[in-house]
Amino acid sequence: MSSISTSNDSMHGVYLTGHGGPEVLEVRDDIPRPAPGPRDVLVRVGAAGINNTDVNTRLAWYSKGDGEAEDASWSGQPIHFPRIQGADICGEIVAVGANVSNARIGERVLIEPCLQEHDGQNLASAWYIGAECDGGFAEYTKVAARHTHAVDSTLSDVELASFPCSYSTAENLLTRTQLAKGERVLITGASGGVGSAAVQLAKARGAHVIAVTSAAKADALLDIGADEIVLREQRLADVVEGNSVEVVIDLVGGPQWPELLDILGHKGRYAVAGAIGGEMVELDLRTLYLKDLSFFGCTVLEPEVFPNLVRHIEQGNIKPLVAETFALADIATAQEVFQQKGHVGKVVLKVCHD
Repeated sequence: MSSISTSNDSMHGVYLTGHGGPEVLEVRDDIPRPAPGPRDVLVRVGAAGINNTDVNTRLAWYSKGDGEAEDASWSGQPIHFPRIQGADICGEIVAVGANVSNARIGERVLIEPCLQEHDGQNLASAWYIGAECDGGFAEYTKVAARHTHAVDSTLSDVELASFPCSYSTAENLLTRTQLAKGERVLITGASGGVGSAAVQLAKARGAHVIAVTSAAKADALLDIGADEIVLREQRLADVVEGNSVEVVIDLVGGPQWPELLDILGHKGRYAVAGAIGGEMVELDLRTLYLKDLSFFGCTVLEPEVFPNLVRHIEQGNIKPLVAETFALADIATAQEVFQQKGHVGKVVLKVCHD
């Protein structure tokens, strides 16, 4: 293994010590620094973004059980504590395993958050970095080399850390639905990290974008490419012509859900990757089969998604939206700001400083 100095085997970071409120986030300076396995790389983390998965995992929101949180991770498995969260990671490769080229040392990379390999083994089902294994809320993280993507950009680490989770999720939604140039797409939760990413990526495909948001955030979404704004309190039928939309990208769910299907046209495509407005919805099966609709639940990234995202970044097709930046030690405050949903774009933590 080629590596950095081993004079100090500890690192600064944040442990998630259990399920609960911000009190379970423990800032430490004595966390053991990970060592890469033969097919891994060690990444010095420059910045790490906050996303819904971090908060949902902490709160055991993914659990469908009786509160025991035995299925509280992305994969439906228990979380092993302490855990280092953080899936939005930008950093630099500083060490490599025996089976990884030394030429990769020094690469500036983004980490693909959806993992197919861990500790040299191919996974039967995808893991999420920062949930099933340790992530980026610490000075260093290790990950399979195949999940690190070199990025050539003048953007800062903080700006680049706003991309991995939100933008790859958005690109995956658009890839799965095969959104095409000239099609009309409606995006719920458009001011959030995934929503604002979807607006930009849909425009990059040449689509007509209808963004659902609040009045306070409407101008910001128009600035990044939305063609039309629908306010959250409006009935979709009052402002969007029925059967006029080819694709719905839903990040909210909740009571308004049946209206999303009403605006879809024949062979319309609906994709979902969030349920912050409510996870239980009512489906009229007649709408589903009479319109020949297709539904897509989107979690695991298609193989082409992350390389396509890096290409969009390097070509300047999309821009980072960083709402606020905090020091890693202020993670509890940062997550509180994130949960208030008063921002457009991402909340990012600075981890290592040059």
